[in-house]
Amino acid sequence: MIICETERLRIRNWRDSDRDLFAAINSNPKVMEFFPHRRSRAKSDALFDRIARTIDKTGFGFFALALRENDAPIGFCGLAYTDLEPHLPDGTIEIGWRLALPHWGKGYVTEAALALLVYGFGERKLSEIVSFAVPANTRSTAVMQRLGMRPEPTRDFDHPRVPDTHIHLKRHVLYAITAEEWKRCHGAARLSGTQRSM
Repeated sequence: MIICETERLRIRNWRDSDRDLFAAINSNPKVMEFFPHRRSRAKSDALFDRIARTIDKTGFGFFALALRENDAPIGFCGLAYTDLEPHLPDGTIEIGWRLALPHWGKGYVTEAALALLVYGFGERKLSEIVSFAVPANTRSTAVMQRLGMRPEPTRDFDHPRVPDTHIHLKRHVLYAITAEEWKRCHGAARLSGTQRSM
């Protein structure tokens, strides 16, 4: 199933043939610089299966991100339930991404995330979408800013699944955007879908 497409990208459900790319991302030290763990192939496959099941069950999750020209996977970008109570209320939806290193610096994440904001606020009728990252992860926070998201310092939190052995990765800054803010920033026309969704 294709969630949506942009000029260069396809956001779609995962396929078994995407497992190698998914594992490569989750074991790359540069890609995972701001995460406490690198995943083995077995743990990556288990996460792959869990994400796929969640998408099938809820329609939300971290979708595969592929090039439109050949459908080759290059990473993921998605809208997912946060599961971070009490830091974030149950039902909060985050936008998140992870990209294979050879595809960095081409604007793919911003392009995909903009399409997913249209999808989230337009088709899924979400009222708010958040994103969060370690403060030092300026590449991700720069994307959040390009998306029109605003920092909310009162909602920053220490991530409960980051162990104390990685104390420098516990603190996360949170950015947010509401449907009304999106409409004001990007215009109601964007919510009608400049990207094709299926």
